[in-house]
Amino acid sequence: MNRIELLRLLLNQAQFNGFEFRHWFQFNIQPEWPGTERAIAILASEGRHYGLLFSHEFAQCFWRTGTSISFRVPSITYPRVNGKGEVVQVTRKPFTRRTTKPDVWKYHLRQMADTGDPIAYLCRFLPAPDQARLGGCSNAETKFAQA
Repeated sequence: MNRIELLRLLLNQAQFNGFEFRHWFQFNIQPEWPGTERAIAILASEGRHYGLLFSHEFAQCFWRTGTSISFRVPSITYPRVNGKGEVVQVTRKPFTRRTTKPDVWKYHLRQMADTGDPIAYLCRFLPAPDQARLGGCSNAETKFAQA
C-alpha cells in the first residue's frame, strides 16, 4: 500500500465522523482546491501529511468525541524503585483499553506524538477490514515511506 492509499483510508475514517477535508485543505495548505485526488497526492509528497495527521480538526473527527473507543495498548517495560529502594524492571502485558472521554483526541495526539511511528499508531484505530488491507500496521510508517 502506498502513501496515497494509506492517506485515503485515514481520511475516510475521519470524514465518516464529520471531517471536512476540502475546508481543512484550503485553509491550511492552499486556498485553491485542486480536487480530492490531487489534494491527497499533494499531502503525500514532501512529508506534508504530518500537517494533516497532527491537526486538531482531523484528530477530533478521527477519534470522535464522546464515542466509546476500544484499542490495544502494547506491552511496555520500565524501571521502578520498589519499597526497598532497589530499581526493578516492571513489564506490563498488552491489554485492551476502552474510553469515552470527551476530549479523547487530545490524549491520542499526545500518544501519537510520543511514538516513533505515528502512522502505525493511527492504523490501530482503523476498522478491521482496512487493517487487513494494510497487511498489519506494525510497519506502516516503513511502508508509507517506501511509496
